Amino acid sequence: MKTLKIGDLTAKYPIIQGGMGVGISLHSLAGAVAKAGGIGIISTAQIGFKDPEFLKAPMEANLRAIGEELKKAREIAPKGIIGFNIMVATRNYAQYVKEAVKAGADIIISGAGLPVSLPELVEGAKTKIAPIVSTAKSALVICKMWDRKYKRIPDLLVIEGPLAGGHLGFSREDLSRYGADTNDVPHTYHQDLYDAEIRGIMKVVKQFEEKYQQHIPVAIAGGIYTREDVEHAMELGADAVQVATRFVTTKECDAPESYKQAYIDAKAEDIVITQSPVGMPGRAIVNPFLEKITAMKERGEKAKITHCYQCLEHCDPANIPYCITKALSNAAEGALNDALLFCGSNAYRADKIETVEAVVQDFVGGV
Repeated sequence: MKTLKIGDLTAKYPIIQGGMGVGISLHSLAGAVAKAGGIGIISTAQIGFKDPEFLKAPMEANLRAIGEELKKAREIAPKGIIGFNIMVATRNYAQYVKEAVKAGADIIISGAGLPVSLPELVEGAKTKIAPIVSTAKSALVICKMWDRKYKRIPDLLVIEGPLAGGHLGFSREDLSRYGADTNDVPHTYHQDLYDAEIRGIMKVVKQFEEKYQQHIPVAIAGGIYTREDVEHAMELGADAVQVATRFVTTKECDAPESYKQAYIDAKAEDIVITQSPVGMPGRAIVNPFLEKITAMKERGEKAKITHCYQCLEHCDPANIPYCITKALSNAAEGALNDALLFCGSNAYRADKIETVEAVVQDFVGGV
């Protein structure tokens, strides 16, 4: 299988591990993927949640953890490519980006909003930048803005489809149109419809490639679980794939064993779309927490927020159904009955714990 070139970076395999927060893709998983020849990605979402000072000063704890996690990942894969996923919706987004650059990140992948200001935040650094888009419209907007304001194009473009896990860049209506909002996605998803959207994004990419006389590598994400999925992405013109869910049930994943077991135990009908406090739809496994939150919503009730972790730029603790940081950090700490268990649409297919090396080789055909 071909290598993946992003500027002066070359990954042995065109496999990018998707960022998963809180605490699911930290140094262990990212380092292992980089060591296996892919690109390892650490999520900065409340990355310092284990820091003793996190409750008192969450941002400071998070900024400290960025350098610490990257250093540990580099110890696992000294020659590997390792970067960060930083959500645009993060409060003090610019400081997180600058800290990742200062720590020596090879690449920053950024979604949950359009990373309009990202080029100026990495100016003068070797760090590559990659926006996440889900539609041709959003791809055109970000490429046009970067072209007009910064006279540059993305080093990599990530296309995240409606089968992805966690927060999704689609409205509920769009998810319904693609047949991706049911609890029987394997039978209701209209792959041909989203393939057409991907082709539209590829046309946008080509337009800017021609203008700059420079190739923009594209990674397709969302629902990539098998080698056949990888091959389909390549047939659509992708240079790489971004994979998250498949890496959760690996020995090296930073998630607790109970979290991994929840994927193995899940059935297709247990995976649903829920509305996150972030204001975006998200995909998760039904569990006591989600059932409780759903019942409270039906009664018009909200969870009592006792502490604000200052995680999101736009969040009003008085008007959200629950705290997203608390729900996701509970998952990372193994308190699953009080946790939001984000996952991709294929999580139910997990039936064992594998190694990262085995997963990567499965994707590339053992070549």
